[in-house]
Amino acid sequence: MAIALVDANNFYVSCERVFRPDLEGRPVVVLSNNDGCVVARSAEVKALGVVMGTPWFQLQKLAKREGIIALSSNYSLYADMSNRMMGILSTFSPIQEVYSIDECFLDLRGVAQDRLFHMGQAARQRVLQWVGLPVGVGIAATKTLAKLANHVAKKMPEYAGVCVWDDLAEGDQQRLLQQLPVSEVWGVGRQWTTRLQETGIQTVWDLRQTDPALMRKRFSILMERSIRELRGEPCIAMVDIPPPRQEIQSSRSFGRPVTSAEELGEAISLYTVKAAYKLRRQGSVAGALRVFINTSPFQAHLPQYHAARTIALNHPSQDTRVFLQAGRLALAEMYRSGLAYAKAGVHLLEITSADALQADLFTSAEDEARANQLMITLDRVNARFGSGTLQPGVAGLQEPRGWAMKRGNKSPAYTTRWADLARAKLE
Repeated sequence: MAIALVDANNFYVSCERVFRPDLEGRPVVVLSNNDGCVVARSAEVKALGVVMGTPWFQLQKLAKREGIIALSSNYSLYADMSNRMMGILSTFSPIQEVYSIDECFLDLRGVAQDRLFHMGQAARQRVLQWVGLPVGVGIAATKTLAKLANHVAKKMPEYAGVCVWDDLAEGDQQRLLQQLPVSEVWGVGRQWTTRLQETGIQTVWDLRQTDPALMRKRFSILMERSIRELRGEPCIAMVDIPPPRQEIQSSRSFGRPVTSAEELGEAISLYTVKAAYKLRRQGSVAGALRVFINTSPFQAHLPQYHAARTIALNHPSQDTRVFLQAGRLALAEMYRSGLAYAKAGVHLLEITSADALQADLFTSAEDEARANQLMITLDRVNARFGSGTLQPGVAGLQEPRGWAMKRGNKSPAYTTRWADLARAKLE
């Protein structure tokens, strides 16, 4: 049994560097919505001691002194680069579990032990050559050990980006586990780390040596599972196809305060369009829609208001128009004039498979087929010509939207918009 974890290095920053080679070797951060906090750091920024989540305004002096370059989040670019990376990695195994936007597990059972390192190197080289992203590869008998092996491959230069755990001598394995803090164990969060440290468990090796049954009583079955995985006993199965999400959310903080019902309705309509697309993409229908609107808790001198309404549909649907109508009803019930709204969002609830949907007694089969074909056409047009090419007018017709979140230094959509294709200059 062998499982590989392939993880891109500094993913958001690496995506930007593919199209901006001038950023190589320079300190770069990517900021969150409205250019608020640091959500990605290059190695050069990490070396300066900047931690994840640091507000950008607190880094102004350091940025000026060290030449830190700040970029706004470009989620369409990152998602497309992720899809390309995952497509390449899927050729190395028939079973792939995409764990996050920048990492996936590959089931390598059946591959000879002496071939694992070469396969890891091949995967690393192919991703770098075909999409320009540097990745680290950790290979072990369990997911938890593969995570640790990946950490070793990326942090220790002598492993050249690939670490096959079982290729290491037992003494080297013990030495590495004794060097790694217990917080590096997959699934051990901040609270568990504190509790473990209070009982004298400081390193991964300390945790591995504990009694699994006893730790299950003190913590949970998840802790027992982690310990057994650290000992090389597979307890966490591969998930080839991730289960569909049971709740879909689309929300954003506004770039400036929104005071009018028209702009608030436009924002909620746009979020509804995005959520409905995600719903159809996973082949589901939803039975209810929840809308929320908030003022800013950071503007304590202004009137505060937080409200949410849930609208149950007469029949589960994946039709954007049905959700837009429900969203308008919810907003009409909640909206109060004279307030400065800072954030709004939409949740789709009571999600089930579209394949198991029973027919609606009050809708003809002809009308239902016509509605389904309209949504298929809508998605195909946007997939071919770019997101937002075709959408309901209530979601806004002007770009940029005045209330949209701030992204003052956003890179072009190099891979998803024809107008933003990179151009080579001939001299």
